[in-house]
Formats: sequence, C-alpha cells, structure tokens
Amino acid sequence: MTGIWKTWMTIWAWGVVAFGMLLAAAAFPGVDRPAQTLLTLFGSLPDGGAILSDRAMRFGVGLMGAVTIGWGLTIAFLLPVISAAGARGWRALTLALIIWYVIDGIISITNGFGVNAVSNTALAIAYFIPLLASGALRES
Repeated sequence: MTGIWKTWMTIWAWGVVAFGMLLAAAAFPGVDRPAQTLLTLFGSLPDGGAILSDRAMRFGVGLMGAVTIGWGLTIAFLLPVISAAGARGWRALTLALIIWYVIDGIISITNGFGVNAVSNTALAIAYFIPLLASGALRES
C-alpha cells in the first residue's frame, strides 16, 4: 500500500488511538465530558441514569479506551510490517477487524447500544476504502 491509501490508513489508525483516548478519559471525573456526551448518544441505561454514574462503568469504559489505544497503536506501528507482508499481512489484519466488528456489533445491539454498531460500521468502511482501492489484498 502506497501513496494516499497508506496515508489514509495511517490517519485511520491514529484516529482509533484518539477515540481510545476519549474513552479512557471516561475513567476520570473532570475530563469525562466528551466521553459522557458520546456514550449518551449511543444509548442510555434502563433507568435513564448517566452511563458513567458508577465506578464499574467508569472502569469498564476507561479500560475499553486503554485497549482501543493499544489496538490503534499496534496497527499504526505495524503498518510498515503489514504492508511488507503483502496480501497475507492485510488479510490477517482484515480478519482481526472483521472478528472485532461482528462481536462488538452483536454485543452493542443485544445490549441496547445499536448506535455503537453504526459507528463501528463507519470505522470499518473507513478501513475498507483504502484497503480495497489500493489493491493491497491482491498483492503477493
């Protein structure tokens, strides 16, 4: 993958890191407003309460942010290795993304946070555009 598609994929990976940072901030009162706003858009608790109203939710969302940061950094730093591996490297990353997408989507929808599945779809599309347009899956 070269040119604009490589740049796009790099920006995509760093966008994943930025999103993880937003989620990680949810663990800390005082800097959690962007995360609270986003999570409120995604859905609400059955009793109508704020999603970050208890420590367990702050922990869960913050931990999810830390994992997302790690996922984004791993992709960002391994992009040259993935590209060097050719189609095999891109297929491995794509399989991992598809597995995440399916599991995360099922969890989101079955727990009343279907809007998260919509945002996941936007993230997946943003990944597949450069992947398919560059022909990276066909390279040997």
